[in-house]
Parts: sequence; C-alpha cells; structure tokens
Amino acid sequence: MKSNSALSPFFTLISVFFFWGFVAAGNDILIPVFKEHLHLEQWQSQMISFSFYVAYTVGSLIYFGISKAMGKDLLNTLGYKNGIALGLVISATGTLLFYPAAQTSSFLLMISGLFIVGLGFSLQQTAANPLAITLGDPKKGSQRLSLAGGINNIGTTIGPVIVSFAIFGSLAAGAKLENLESVKTPYLILGAAFLLAAIIFKFSSIPNQIQSGHTEQPGQSISPITNSSSEKSIFSYPQLWMGMIAIFVYVGVEVSTASNLPEFMKQHVNMQTDQVAPYISLFWASLMIGRWTSAVGAFDLSKGLKQIMNFLMPYLAFLVFLVVNKIANHDLTPFYVYAIIILAIILADIMSKGNPARQLLIFSAGGIISLFIGIFADGMISVYAFISVGLFCSTLWPCIFTLAISGLGKKTNQGSSFLIMMIMGGGFISLLQGYLAKDELLGIQWSYLVGVLCFVYLAFYGWKAKQILKRQGVELEGGKAGNH
Repeated sequence: MKSNSALSPFFTLISVFFFWGFVAAGNDILIPVFKEHLHLEQWQSQMISFSFYVAYTVGSLIYFGISKAMGKDLLNTLGYKNGIALGLVISATGTLLFYPAAQTSSFLLMISGLFIVGLGFSLQQTAANPLAITLGDPKKGSQRLSLAGGINNIGTTIGPVIVSFAIFGSLAAGAKLENLESVKTPYLILGAAFLLAAIIFKFSSIPNQIQSGHTEQPGQSISPITNSSSEKSIFSYPQLWMGMIAIFVYVGVEVSTASNLPEFMKQHVNMQTDQVAPYISLFWASLMIGRWTSAVGAFDLSKGLKQIMNFLMPYLAFLVFLVVNKIANHDLTPFYVYAIIILAIILADIMSKGNPARQLLIFSAGGIISLFIGIFADGMISVYAFISVGLFCSTLWPCIFTLAISGLGKKTNQGSSFLIMMIMGGGFISLLQGYLAKDELLGIQWSYLVGVLCFVYLAFYGWKAKQILKRQGVELEGGKAGNH
C-alpha cells in the first residue's frame, strides 16, 4: 500500500470492520446474561446469534430483490460510500431498541434490535469488501482484506471486555444482576458511534464507484472460456456453491464455539457469567493473532523482515489482548500459557505456504484436533482447547472466499454477494449446537461434535476446490484474502 491517496480512505473504510467485530463478540456476553436473567434454555439463548447472523441473509435477499426490481445493481446506483453510510444508519436504528428491551426485559425486542443491526452490517459488508480490494495496488487486495480482518478482530477482542464491564462493572464479584438496564448503555453509545461514522463516511474521500476490472482477485488466472461465458448460470461453478456451504459451516463453527463457551465454563469449571469475558476475548483475539500474521503480506517488506514479522505479529496481537484485559483489571496469570499454544498457528502457517487450498486443509485439521482435545479432556485444558479453535478459524474466510470466486470472471460480484449471504450459518449452527447441548441429548461438552463435522467439510472443500479449479484452467498462485 504505497499510495498515500489510497491509504487515507482505506483506513477510514476499515473502521466498519471494527464495528462488525465489536458487536459479534459482544453478543457472546449477552447470551449468558439473558439466559440467566430470563431463565432461557441454552438453545433459546442462541437466538441472539441466530437473529444477528440470519439478518445478513435477509439483508442480502432484500439487496438482491431491490437490484432486480431496479434492473441494475443497487450499489452501482446508490454508490459504495453512500451504501456504507446508509448501512451504518440502519444499524444505529437497531441499537435504539436496546433501550425499551432493557427497560422491559424483553428478549424479543433485544433480538429484534440485533436483527436490524445485522441488516445494516449486511449492506456495509457488501460494499466494504470489494472496496478494500480496490483501494490500492490490485495485487495486494487480498492482503488488505486480511489487514481489515485484523482490525475486525481488535473489535472482537475489545467487545466482550467493554460489554462485560458495562454490564457487571459496578457489581461485586459473584453478585447477581438484578435487572437488564445496564445492557442498554454500551449499545446506545455504539449507536451514536454508528451515526458519527456515517457522517464521516458521507464526507470522506472514499470512492462511490469502483472499476469493474478490479473485481478479479489477485493470484488467479482465468481461462478465456470461464471469463467469457456470461450467460452461464453462476451455480454451474461448483467452487462457488460448494464455497457457499463452506462459508455457512465456517461462520457456524466460529460463532457456535464461542457462544456456547460460557455455558461450558459454567458447567465444567464453575465460572460465573461476570468472569467469562477475558476468555471470550481470548477466543476472538485468537482470530486476530492469525489475521495479523497474514496481513504482513500487505506491506512492502524485505524477505528477511517478512520472516521476522511472521513470527512477531502473532505475539504482538496476543500483547494487544493482554493490554486490553490488563486495563480492564483482569488477572492475566491464567493466560500466559497461551503463548505456547500460539506456536501451533505459526507452524500451521509455515506448512501452508500461503496456498489457500492447502491452508484450508491444514487449519481445518488443526480445528478438529482442538475440538477433540476439548471434548475428551476437561477443566481448563478443555477451555483452552476450545479457545484455540479461534486460531484455526483465523484465515479460513480468506481461503474459502479466494477459492469460491476464482474463475467467476464477470460474475465475481454476484458470487461475492451469495457468499456473504451464507454468513447466516453463524445463527443456524450455534442454534443447533445449543439444542444438542441439552443434558438429555449430547450435553454441552459433546455438543462440540457439531464443530468437528463443520471442519471435516471445510477440509474436504479445500481438497476438492483445488481439483475443480485445476480442471477449469484456473491457477492460484497463493496469497490470502478476505475477512469476517
């Protein structure tokens, strides 16, 4: 990213990536709070994740319907910058429902507010991902998305800590929450931040339009047949529809692992709701650890310096987690051991050699191993095993996204919108795991078998997509792209 003219709007753009992460991770604190206060079953508490992530799909369908009715793409008419600003205003509207929801202890109002926030995020995602690719050197578009993903995970690391402090900060350790009024504060402040960001975006130098030629992804070579067959149905490309399933299960395992963790810790290590925030924060920080490592490629560094940074970046990200939780006055002693576990992601990254198909296979295998350790062990070993799933989820979105849209040519934007639609997996998979977590079914610990099945499919997709693309004449040179 050498161009100063592109640098300024890019860093404005990635502020929305922070918001996405803050809200998504903050939801994991709301789940046990509402579960305890409203006496919900585990699967009912997962409606928090369900309402938020299904909103992405509903938003994508609304976008598709409006574009169809207009006979042209909505963002091309409205403008990408204006689209993000509008999405922020929609999300801000959703946060207003947290006031009556907290006042009346209404679960329905609360998840309705999250649903509207998610609708706004859906529009923001549709506009922001292609913009991140085009703001700068096209060859480094994928690394810029990884950098944006790292910013996203600063939000996911801070979110649980701030939301937990806003809700429990004035309570004595172990004290019960008498009402839900403290829930409204962080989200009303967040709504004000959305509105401020919308104004900043409206008057920023971020472009309203992007050139269609920039939609092709770096590191791919498209055969003439693939690029010219504009009449061909987009679902005739198996890498896309299989990639849609992959996005569904990837977001699913990522969200369900974290959202069910507070209940697991309550049952197996006797951890109270007001104490789980740093552990949720570490899960999402684990994604930051992997994505910061991946983002090294976005900068013009010498080979030797890149090798050094590939080792240092995960520990710098871990340091961010430690600093944030130190400021929040949490005891850091239990987390130092995680520095050893981080070596696993460094080794996996070296083994993958930047190839998205190989990385998807290796990281999925790591996720399976982590989940099985968590299932068969117990106590804090299981807790850290489940948390380490975040390390192996860290760059799966980039890998899947790269494989799924490779070879689509002029249909790349359409394919991207279908992939974003599948973010709803975060809602459905977490709801499924929450249901299976009933004691009379699998129980909370064995419910993590759902995540194992998700990773098995992801490993299969990494293997299969490489074969599919090779038959189509599409060669991937490696590189990492994307974020969630």
